[in-house]
Amino acid sequence: MESLDTNFPVRHRKISFESKGNKTEIVICSYEDHILVIATQIGAMGTILHARKEEGMSVEPTFSVSVIFGKRDEPMLTATARRLIEHISSIVPSKPLVLSLGLKDHSSETLKEIVATVIENRLWRCLQKDDINFRLLGYEMGPKITKSENLC
Repeated sequence: MESLDTNFPVRHRKISFESKGNKTEIVICSYEDHILVIATQIGAMGTILHARKEEGMSVEPTFSVSVIFGKRDEPMLTATARRLIEHISSIVPSKPLVLSLGLKDHSSETLKEIVATVIENRLWRCLQKDDINFRLLGYEMGPKITKSENLC
């Protein structure tokens, strides 16, 4: 189940689904300077991670993931944040990710399902030619684009 609330001033999307018998709720918010993803099965924030693409001279991109609050001894949570920031930065390279995972089930299957759901319901997108003109003129972004129209 998905909902998009147009009254809330920040672009966001809410998704609910069942994962291994646990109701899983995801909220994705796209702010001007970062992406916020909250995935919970416990109705609380849980572990909060910050992930970003490192700026550097190397050919291969590098990523920084750190635990801000919560469980520091679970590498699968860090791997989940890394996988999401790799995807996000391939489309919008300058936006870091704040990821909150409040989960009963920390299995790799559940985490993969969360990553797939977030990517499928993403709010970030590639720019199209008209979007650049809209931004230069101070207007809202253009209409939703198809894969063939993007500049990525």
